[in-house]
Amino acid sequence: MSIISFQEIIDSVETLSLEDQDYLFDLIKKRRIEKRRLEIAANAKASLDSLKQGTAKKGSVADLMADLWDDKDDEDSLG
Repeated sequence: MSIISFQEIIDSVETLSLEDQDYLFDLIKKRRIEKRRLEIAANAKASLDSLKQGTAKKGSVADLMADLWDDKDDEDSLG
């Protein structure tokens, strides 16, 4: 399988009719949306699984911020 450069892809797309370019852009946009939906669904499932297993952290936004700052402090102490 040969690898096509990004510029070659652009050049190929530019040879398409405007109607075909519009169709291609619409198709790519729809596929990206669907891919993102699948990622969100997988993340939601993982979160629900963690919640059911009791491994999910719970708390307020302030708790989350404190955790994030603690993690940053831990990283700073490593360097």
